[in-house]
Amino acid sequence: MMAAVVDASTLARRADAVLAQPAGRPVTSPCVSVCLMDPGSGLCQGCLRSLDEIADWSGLTDEGRRDVWVRIARRLREAGIGEPPPSEAKP
Repeated sequence: MMAAVVDASTLARRADAVLAQPAGRPVTSPCVSVCLMDPGSGLCQGCLRSLDEIADWSGLTDEGRRDVWVRIARRLREAGIGEPPPSEAKP
């Protein structure tokens, strides 16, 4: 896992907030205007999205956008940052 240029704990808090929102609320973009792709991981160092996730974002439903946030949260968790997304939390 590469290190994000932005503060990863801030990105983790944003992910937690988005994933805690009730269905039906618009899902905000993870973009932080730091568009620098890590060649090793293939992820943006600003928002931890892949090129496909970035390119697809505008055409995704809110459910699809939440799925992207779940993957971002998972990537952060794998790096030792943040909590499991609600859909993956153990009871």
